[in-house]
Amino acid sequence: MTLMGTCITTTTLISLIVPSLAQFNLLQLLYDVTNQFNESIPDTSQYLPVYDFIIIGSGSGGSVMANRLSEVRNWKVLLLEVGDEENFLSDVPLTPGATQVSRYNWGYKTEKQRGACTGLKGGVCSWPKGRAVGGTSVINFMLYQRGHRKDFDGWAAAGNVGWSYNEILPYFLKSERVDPYLDGMETDYHGTEGYLSVENARYKTPLVNAFLDAGREFGYRNSDPNGESLLGFSRAQATLRNGRRCSAAKAFIRPVIHRDNLHISMRSWVTKIIIDPLTKTATSVEFVKNKKRYRVRTRKEIIVSAGTIASPQLLMLSGVGPRQHLQNLNIPVVQDLKVGYNLQDHVAFNGLEFLVDQPITISEASVQNPIHVLNYVLRGRGPYTIPGGAEGLAFVKTSNSSFAYDYPDIEIVIGAGGLSGDASGTLRNMLGLPDEFYHRVYGKIIGKHAFGLVPVLLRPRSRGRLSLKSTNPFHWPRMEPNFYTDRNDLTTLIEGIRLSLLLAETKSFKQLGARFHTTPFPGCETRPFLSDEYLECCIRKYASSLQHQVGTCKMGPSNDPDAVVNPQLQVHGIPNLRVVDGSIIPTIPAAHTNAAIFMIGEKGADMVKEFWRHRGSGID
Repeated sequence: MTLMGTCITTTTLISLIVPSLAQFNLLQLLYDVTNQFNESIPDTSQYLPVYDFIIIGSGSGGSVMANRLSEVRNWKVLLLEVGDEENFLSDVPLTPGATQVSRYNWGYKTEKQRGACTGLKGGVCSWPKGRAVGGTSVINFMLYQRGHRKDFDGWAAAGNVGWSYNEILPYFLKSERVDPYLDGMETDYHGTEGYLSVENARYKTPLVNAFLDAGREFGYRNSDPNGESLLGFSRAQATLRNGRRCSAAKAFIRPVIHRDNLHISMRSWVTKIIIDPLTKTATSVEFVKNKKRYRVRTRKEIIVSAGTIASPQLLMLSGVGPRQHLQNLNIPVVQDLKVGYNLQDHVAFNGLEFLVDQPITISEASVQNPIHVLNYVLRGRGPYTIPGGAEGLAFVKTSNSSFAYDYPDIEIVIGAGGLSGDASGTLRNMLGLPDEFYHRVYGKIIGKHAFGLVPVLLRPRSRGRLSLKSTNPFHWPRMEPNFYTDRNDLTTLIEGIRLSLLLAETKSFKQLGARFHTTPFPGCETRPFLSDEYLECCIRKYASSLQHQVGTCKMGPSNDPDAVVNPQLQVHGIPNLRVVDGSIIPTIPAAHTNAAIFMIGEKGADMVKEFWRHRGSGID
């Protein structure tokens, strides 16, 4: 991602300024002093022979499931996570770019695609995914935003009973503990009693006000991005707590680590779900920890929450997936389902850079002031609290849109800094931008005051696919995003770039001296600058994923030939097996998807409780 994600997803956008090593040493020392009484998450290595529920993956969906199911005291719950605890570095909101080049990121790369990511390193797209307790919420850009009501009404209209906006809104509210001083907050659309903290950054540059004023010049209102209407301009809301990252682990796992019915096993790589070939019932899980193989049985259910990449991979390795594909790999087919299809993602175009004359942006020089370090560590304030550098969000419509009058098809994110400030190389490494590209485009403005505007394609029509490369569970699957296979996506993103350029021409930004940096992108210089042909070339070469991959275990009713799970998130034809994460999303919402995945976890937990209540399992 949150830029973004899920809290990138948010991945992408602006110049994340990475402090010097000396500064990080100071931050680490101060952090250790102020957090010396925090407990470590207990890591179990002694397993019961049988658990009521085994949850695979501790991301935003799995963490919620572990918390809510262990509320039932006589249920034994095992949470399996391949990563371990997050650390100091992941806490700092400004620096997800640094976290994404750490051990907390799987570091996935897609297959080479014709006409997409061709100018990035290796000619492939980077897909950061979290490898820690908390999943991708440990490395994303923390942006919290739900989407449009028509997104979820569309899910329900497709046969997913219970998933309309009015039915799922209470689950969003249930998770949230929202700062009562959120800018522009519409109180009826926010929760205050949940585990997940949501705040504005405790710092803002003058760029934010210019951005909001520019929106009014465009005819848009300043809005709550999680309120009644999605169209509009707003300050970013993010999963922050007291100015620090509030990951799924901090929100949902740490408060319940002393429940004796919840066992958490870290560094545990699940290799297979055991399914009885006669009854097709999921019975147990195999995993490897410390080079030792374990098999643990379930009394009730196995819940797969490993994410849009790992969940379909694990299902297919276990015999649940497309018949022909599994047979080609000599995997016995238990259930023929379209696992791995329906892959969707948001694409963002990074690199639109705007210079200003005043020192009002975030730069390496400005954040290296020790005052900012102390202000962050001791008070949770200052520029380090800006989530991935993202200060504001605009949800707008292009002339290319065929959606309803109030439904945006482009998001524009304003960053407090620009790519020109990425002297350390952390951000461009995360995005996969080659050093040669960086120095050719930004070499003459490195260190100058600049900000970025990043257009995001909200409702892609293109669909990709995830499949197995081999039967080895330790090998990455084949990831094929198929960006721009529907040309409408390309046309809409070009319009988004033009809207971003027009936004910077408003009176509000001109008062700051804003001007577009016009160095052409390498490989596209032969096209007329800013023509449609030029912008198409730039997109195909350098646009990148926002890390919002969803859809590979599609939710749908039994008469949907593409569905993998039903509206209760149960895998079609496989008793005692559910999927609870972003892979079940049938159509990607106009949103930073992490918020929706928390909601899916909340609703999924209630579905499980209701299911077993009817079976007399002892739930109160």
